[in-house]
Amino acid sequence: MKKRIDLTGVQVDCGASKVGASLGPTAIRIAGLAEGIQELGYELMDHGDIIQPRGGDSLDNLRNYQSVVSTCKSLYEHTLKSLQEGAFPIAIGGDHSLAAGSISATLKHYKNVGVIWIDAHGDWNDDKITETGNMHGMSFSAVCGQGPNIMVDYGQEPVYADISKCVQIGGRDIDKEEAKKMKAAGLNVFAIDTIDKLGMVEVMRRAIEIASDGTEGIHLSFDIDSLTPEAAPGTGTKVHSGLTIREAFLAVEMLYASGKLLSMDMVEVNPILDISNKTAKLASELVLAAIGKVVY
Repeated sequence: MKKRIDLTGVQVDCGASKVGASLGPTAIRIAGLAEGIQELGYELMDHGDIIQPRGGDSLDNLRNYQSVVSTCKSLYEHTLKSLQEGAFPIAIGGDHSLAAGSISATLKHYKNVGVIWIDAHGDWNDDKITETGNMHGMSFSAVCGQGPNIMVDYGQEPVYADISKCVQIGGRDIDKEEAKKMKAAGLNVFAIDTIDKLGMVEVMRRAIEIASDGTEGIHLSFDIDSLTPEAAPGTGTKVHSGLTIREAFLAVEMLYASGKLLSMDMVEVNPILDISNKTAKLASELVLAAIGKVVY
């Protein structure tokens, strides 16, 4: 793990159906993330927050696309600069549309990067098959070159992820057409029932092997709604029967131990829906575990 960590908040919720995730970075900061990073011995460069522009063009199948793309482009620029300066970038959000920007930068810098996407949802929709038009459900597809390209092409000649090196973990609410698309593309998926059967240790062992085989390393995009709602109530698209707290910690602890992490996102914390900042505190601790905080 690099000694300097760059932290960027992304105040965006226009890619989602509910407002409030734009307040996620503030809630995670209040939970003590910056202090925790420094206590682990890292140099911290806090870039503050990117704030989504209001207004802009929108379509039924690409809601608020102008604001979403502008936000992703800003995060792309922040993340690429961090990587060029030798830092480990962490983006906190904010809805999951932001990952299109952070992952695009990591791919542009390293060229060959595996992606581990921990989420209750596939986020493999596009403007043709979407049921809602919400762009936070399209970002994984976009970084894999499966559209919508508007989310990742800012005039920089985007580099797309190799789908064979990408892994979805924890899925349990995936649209029918989205699932067909994921299967046709050959995406590696460890849905919640597979985790039940194999256990989280084996799932993560396989996921890390897939995402690191022949790559420069791994980008982790962690959606807090991957956890069961009882553990993480402060998120906008809750789905029952998710990961336990310990399964989530095991996942990030194993990723840290692998030595393969290059960059990461922690997304979809919505303090409007939370209880006493419980979800933001959990998100903060998961980020710290991913960069080396241990129990003993």
